[in-house]
Amino acid sequence: MSEINREAVAHLARLAHIEMTDDELDKMAGELDVIVDSIKSVSEVAGEDIPATSHPIPLANVFREDVVGQTLTNEQALSGAPDNAEGRFKVPAILDEE
Repeated sequence: MSEINREAVAHLARLAHIEMTDDELDKMAGELDVIVDSIKSVSEVAGEDIPATSHPIPLANVFREDVVGQTLTNEQALSGAPDNAEGRFKVPAILDEE
């Protein structure tokens, strides 16, 4: 049995400003207790020679060179815009600000 009990769940719920019924507190305490116990059992199986991992296979980022290609001029970019002003796209205001 883990340290997760009804009182701990009620305390956390108060800290998070979450209203929970007595039934919800009991159910959540039981569910969290099962989760913590499951993690403990996995930790017991993993020996010192097994490194901790977050993924079953290694992850690697694949980067490409950042090469500037052919770009549009400001006039070309704005040529299809319904409205523009001062070299920028002009869109309707969505807030009550100017």
